[in-house]
Amino acid sequence: MKKERLFTPGPTMVPEDVLLEMAQPMQHHRTAWYRQMHEELHGLLQYLFQTKATCLTFTGSGSAAAEAAIVGCCPPGHKALVVVNGKFAERWEKVCATWSIDHTALPIDWGHGAKVADIQKAMDADPKIDTVIVVHSETSTTALSDVEGIAKLTRDRGAILIVDGITAVGAIPVKMDDWGVDAYITGSQKALMLPPGLAFVAVSDRAWERIESGKMPTLYNDLKAYKKSLGTWDAPYTPAVTLVRGTLHVLRGVKERTLEGIWKETSLLAKATRAAAEAMGMKVYATDVVDSVTALLVPEGVDEGALRKTIRAKHGFQIAGGQGDLKGKIVRLSHMGYVDAFDTIGAIAALELTLAEQGYDKIGLGVAAAQRVFAEDLK
Repeated sequence: MKKERLFTPGPTMVPEDVLLEMAQPMQHHRTAWYRQMHEELHGLLQYLFQTKATCLTFTGSGSAAAEAAIVGCCPPGHKALVVVNGKFAERWEKVCATWSIDHTALPIDWGHGAKVADIQKAMDADPKIDTVIVVHSETSTTALSDVEGIAKLTRDRGAILIVDGITAVGAIPVKMDDWGVDAYITGSQKALMLPPGLAFVAVSDRAWERIESGKMPTLYNDLKAYKKSLGTWDAPYTPAVTLVRGTLHVLRGVKERTLEGIWKETSLLAKATRAAAEAMGMKVYATDVVDSVTALLVPEGVDEGALRKTIRAKHGFQIAGGQGDLKGKIVRLSHMGYVDAFDTIGAIAALELTLAEQGYDKIGLGVAAAQRVFAEDLK
């Protein structure tokens, strides 16, 4: 019998204790029980985002919270700059186009993150830009953007910064208030180790001034409605009660482990995976690497689709392929959530065995390199 191990960058593996917590009898959401749970959840979300800002919980995927933040922060009379450096960044540009939001797309080569100079140049060229939308960790390319530096720039210029932190929050350093980000977004099925179905957005006071000054034709994803309900720790629509309960359980554990500890663990798993790839002669795809997920270029002569199919069927590891122009060219391995050093060594061993079946025989090289990284950390 094989164990199934999810190494995809969402959904990620869900711990057994979280599954058991969510298996408790259903309770009604218009009750004091739910309101008390929601109040505690809000405080823990503030810890997660490292903020004193208002934190909202949506029933939906991360895209629901991202759309809500973008639409709410960009009423008529405002112009957004959308950094487009991957498949998910393209989605936020599509949100702007769909809602007829005045915007400019800033294309950046895939595999690269946004830099302060990129944003500054675009804002210098168009003084109308007063909103910047950027992906912190572009899941499709595994590239990291300089959110801290970009936030300083937008603050200095009085612009609003909206950040997709869907594979960043809870995995790598995120410091909303210290950096000066105005809206930070994440989803339940990534570093939070939960099933898909919840999205979270932390919204700064500066952003609320913008949101409340304008009007956009939203209903279900209306930030104002969620904020109003938060006044009584309620929800404007039926929440995913089971997932909210699971999130509360997860975030209690996150605070106990500390974010700093989790960031360190994630970084170590990524470092070991990159060392393994180098030893195996595989190239890391991204130039500006992020620690939450690693993309590796598939060696020449290896069938990427067959590779992923075999590694799952024979060894029980499910890894992700590429999207868009990267389809068939890369594989992606997650370092988020319920995964440790031995899971990672196992994934590398399974990758070596599966590659060897297609004639790319590097058995033992990657595992040894990863073990050396972990051994060095124990000293």
